[in-house]
Amino acid sequence: MKPLPPWHKWYALGALIVVALFNYIDRQSLAILQIPIKRELGLSDTELGALTGLSFALLYSTLALPIARLADRASRKWVIGIALAVWSAMTAASGLATGFALLVVCRMGVALGEAGCVPATHALIADYFPRERRATAIAVWGLSLPLGTMLGFAAGGWLDETMGWRGAFFVLGGAGLVLVPLVLLTLREPARGATDRVATIPVAPSFRIAVRTLWRLKAFRHAAWAGALSSYAMYAMLNWNAVYYGRAFGVPTHWIAGYMALATGLGGAAGTYLAGALADRLGRRDPRWYMWVPAVAAAATAPLMLIQYLVPDLDVSLVAGALTASLVNAYLPPLVATAQSLVGAGLRAFTSSVLVLVVNIVGLGLGPLVTGALSDRLIAAYGMQTDSLRYAIAAAALAALWSAWHFRRAATYLPAELPGVRQLENDRPSQAVRVR
Repeated sequence: MKPLPPWHKWYALGALIVVALFNYIDRQSLAILQIPIKRELGLSDTELGALTGLSFALLYSTLALPIARLADRASRKWVIGIALAVWSAMTAASGLATGFALLVVCRMGVALGEAGCVPATHALIADYFPRERRATAIAVWGLSLPLGTMLGFAAGGWLDETMGWRGAFFVLGGAGLVLVPLVLLTLREPARGATDRVATIPVAPSFRIAVRTLWRLKAFRHAAWAGALSSYAMYAMLNWNAVYYGRAFGVPTHWIAGYMALATGLGGAAGTYLAGALADRLGRRDPRWYMWVPAVAAAATAPLMLIQYLVPDLDVSLVAGALTASLVNAYLPPLVATAQSLVGAGLRAFTSSVLVLVVNIVGLGLGPLVTGALSDRLIAAYGMQTDSLRYAIAAAALAALWSAWHFRRAATYLPAELPGVRQLENDRPSQAVRVR
């Protein structure tokens, strides 16, 4: 395969960021649009939790596995382009839903498309950038999560006010379809394993060997579970913040949409980028920092969540929420970069899909659903019409603390399991040798 020009990796990274932006815009706009959807379709909090979480996460996570197997064998840009077309079309179709069942089907169609994007993207980035720069590259790409969330909140609120929630889905889906030619006609793929320090086999192994390889990596197992728990806390907040501030403080939807756009967009972007850049910088001296950085961020998230949701003062809650937003996304770049570096070139999309499965079933699937169900239970048992979400979301702080423990455990296994680390240690001259 002909080597790519040096500039192309940066162009490709930019194009992949734009694609991912629409991924998260389509997904997070529903967190704002659920308010008028609930009003028109008469949905309960549990149904909203299933709509924004479980119905999406189940299909998204399980389909990521077979699609990732395809991406490890076939053209990754075609996988991404087709996935973009499918989820954009189903986003537009969501505007035609007339009831809960049809809306669930449409959201599952969105999940079907988005399942193919992330694993193939991670595998491409790992072949564009070497290990010592992967966390930073993933962090730059990962800005799509907070920025897409920001744009999703802002666009969802504005489009709902101007043309209603159905029109919002039509516009967002149509905009995504315009991007498909950008991916298919301009992206060029690097050779698999092109940036690896240690030579790896670029051929995808069998499913049995792939699963066995990942299971034997204790660092990966702990890191995946840690990411799932961090994601649980993150999606419990992202999917319920707008409803919470409306109930607890009477904040109008358009106002809280603007606040959440800034807090999750700017704060989340800063936390995401700094976590990746810091992990790369400190990881050059000790690879355990790739897991220690998200461990510290997760541990700090828990007390800030308690302040955000338990204090009665709106201003204090909003300040704490901005700080929480800057930390809750910090796990993503070090986690993805570490997972991509633990395996060979022929296993990277599948490895990412396993992360998608674990992280999204627990985080995106259970976070909004359990939080909504707990809120309904508090209303039914204790009559907490106003404060039910206050305690339901705050309970997710326990997941953040648990996540920090697993990140620390992953750090203990990382030096022994990361390819090339032992070789580098053996190649270093002994410091005991006297220089003449």
